[in-house]
Amino acid sequence: MLTYEQVFENNKNWLFQKKLGNLRFFDDLSTGQNPDFLYIGCSDSRVPAEQFMGAQPGEVFVHRNVANVVNSADLNASSVIEYAVGHLEVEHIIVCGHYQCGGVASAMENNDAGMLNPWLQNIRDVYRLHREELDKIVDVGARYDRLVERNVEEQCLNVYKMAVVQKAIHGGYRPKIHAWVFNVKSGEIIDLKLDLEKKLSNKQGIYDLGFEK
Repeated sequence: MLTYEQVFENNKNWLFQKKLGNLRFFDDLSTGQNPDFLYIGCSDSRVPAEQFMGAQPGEVFVHRNVANVVNSADLNASSVIEYAVGHLEVEHIIVCGHYQCGGVASAMENNDAGMLNPWLQNIRDVYRLHREELDKIVDVGARYDRLVERNVEEQCLNVYKMAVVQKAIHGGYRPKIHAWVFNVKSGEIIDLKLDLEKKLSNKQGIYDLGFEK
């Protein structure tokens, strides 16, 4: 079990290793950031984005919350996306959920989650949209896993509908949006291969998507 004191010892070891490989590592790091990736994931402590991506400091701009929700009313997530797209001009936006997600499981259960209730409503809305498919899955664990996947897909759509993303598309800069799931049991990243244009092709009367007519 990691202790508070060990955190500082680990930090010293990390500093030593980084400087051992490159004496100017932190000098270079302090000059600014230019990441190609925005990662939007779950706050779950078992899902260490930079580690399973093999990324170094400065390569991934990260936002995490319970069950990787993207809601336009959430100032935090909206601000992160605004900065990543409007200023950093990241090439890839990743929404990553994970199997055995407690937030998703709570959203499917008819229990009072207290302060989490308004937040979980975002996921319950996803369940409502895909209820016909999900209710046909007899195995509860498999049903939860499928909702994890559907939740990631819907959050990708929410990213795409963000004003800053639409503005970028109309300006000729089109960040690629990816739907991922992290398998906690295997450590594998699963790309859901979400085709956003196909998924939203029949909704151009609702959303101004910037697709070619």
